[in-house]
Amino acid sequence: MASYDLHVNGVARAVDSSDPDKPLLYVLRGLGLTATKFGCGLGQCDACTVLVEGSAMRSCQLTIADARGKRVTTLEGLGTASAPHPIQAAFIKEQVPQCGYCTSGMIMTTAALLAEKAKPTGPEIRAALEGNLCRCGTHLRVVRAVLAASGQGG
Repeated sequence: MASYDLHVNGVARAVDSSDPDKPLLYVLRGLGLTATKFGCGLGQCDACTVLVEGSAMRSCQLTIADARGKRVTTLEGLGTASAPHPIQAAFIKEQVPQCGYCTSGMIMTTAALLAEKAKPTGPEIRAALEGNLCRCGTHLRVVRAVLAASGQGG
């Protein structure tokens, strides 16, 4: 069994696993970080999106070996219920979540987008989030929330 040093939400963690190909998603959920959702398991729905070194990545496609030594941020690492991150606050204000299954992935994708471009346009927001599948149809609210989080509306 090998030990994998991860840096998750600002905390150094040593995770033991006999399988270097174990998906990071499973590791995170095993650590009790359940905001990261298992959707399709194929990297096609983006429900499992986390930030790895600041970039939006699909945790169902990354292995524990891929994440070794890297900074991983999950939704739990952005903010809390009592002190939400501005993106989380904007999603709440715009009443984005319906079933909520896609919300974590959308927020994490938005965090990566806003870190790269502080004031994205509507088309840039839609392009960044196009892989995040949502069956509830709250896409207009999502765009409004991203604009609000970037200081452009709300």
